[in-house]
Amino acid sequence: MVECLRRVRTCVLLELKRTQGPFATSYPSFITTSVSFTIYRRAPVRLIVLALLLATTITAFILPQQHTIMSEQPARIPPAAIASTPQHPQHALSRPGTHKAGEGERPKLTLGFLGGGMMASALIKGLVKAEVLPNFAIFVSDPYKPSRDKLVAEVGVTGCDTNIEVAEHAQVIILAVKPDVVPQVLRELSQRVTPRHLIISIAAGATLQLLQHQLPDRSRVVRVMPNTPCLVGQSAAAFAMGDNCLPEDAALVKKIFSAVGAAFEVKEKDLNAVTGLSGSGPAYIFLLIEALADGGVRAGLPRNIAMQLATQTVKGAATMVQLTGEHPGVLKDQVASPGGTTIAGIEALEKGSFRATVMSAVTASADRAKQLAEQSKPTPNPRPPMT
Repeated sequence: MVECLRRVRTCVLLELKRTQGPFATSYPSFITTSVSFTIYRRAPVRLIVLALLLATTITAFILPQQHTIMSEQPARIPPAAIASTPQHPQHALSRPGTHKAGEGERPKLTLGFLGGGMMASALIKGLVKAEVLPNFAIFVSDPYKPSRDKLVAEVGVTGCDTNIEVAEHAQVIILAVKPDVVPQVLRELSQRVTPRHLIISIAAGATLQLLQHQLPDRSRVVRVMPNTPCLVGQSAAAFAMGDNCLPEDAALVKKIFSAVGAAFEVKEKDLNAVTGLSGSGPAYIFLLIEALADGGVRAGLPRNIAMQLATQTVKGAATMVQLTGEHPGVLKDQVASPGGTTIAGIEALEKGSFRATVMSAVTASADRAKQLAEQSKPTPNPRPPMT
């Protein structure tokens, strides 16, 4: 259309030249327009010619500039087109319950859980929340289907019907089963474990020796002792690496369990002590909170107020130890002023052998853990070959 208007303008100028002589082409168009208006102001046809001249002048000089400006602007996609654009596979798979094994893009790391109980559920939710792994990179099997289906619905992980299916998809496998079924699960996995697998056990009493004996030779195994505050993202865990683990395996294990608290690498011989301290420790603290609240009630406080004060006191004291870096004895002395109320309470605790009793609780739990580990020693049988 622009080209057509330009041709009309050329014809108009030729007409002016014929009627006015060289004047029409020797001056700018706006002067020509003024002269034309004076000459043709009385003739309707000539006014039409003048209007065409004005229109084509604007077309020739303004529209090309607008076209140039518009051509430099980035193309805009209509909202409807954006809404209909397919989402990235990861985004689609992030919706709970939409992913099945083997679908979508393949993540760099895949993690499998054999067992979907409370501890496994806490770990899975912590890993997804901390963005250590996307939900579609986690595979779960559990003989109790409602537990597995609940995780699939709440977190969007992939549910698997069998442990074998988990092993086929996951590079890291976490044994989150009861200690008494560990040997059975290991026998089931033994024909599927390859050098690419890292096997992590959080089952109590399942030693590295048991894991290595039941699995193919050169299997990479790790033993971890977490605790129940994992359920609220405040776990205190320790782990021991097997002989065949790669240097980077320890960093990976630490990253996984740090998603729900703190994790520390130790020698396996120290895991019994870890069990007595942090593994069983939450129960001791719960008992302490209950005793503090009971003492508050005995002194006249309402039960709900006493419980909240006891809970917050334990939480605040633990936070002070963490943040200040001071020895607990130093912090205790800062509270216990001479002849005051706190030192009187401490005296009562000492008369009841408070510290000695707590120490005995830790060692008794550690001794029991050692006994259970002795009972779980593997019976001699040939190892399956590593495939």
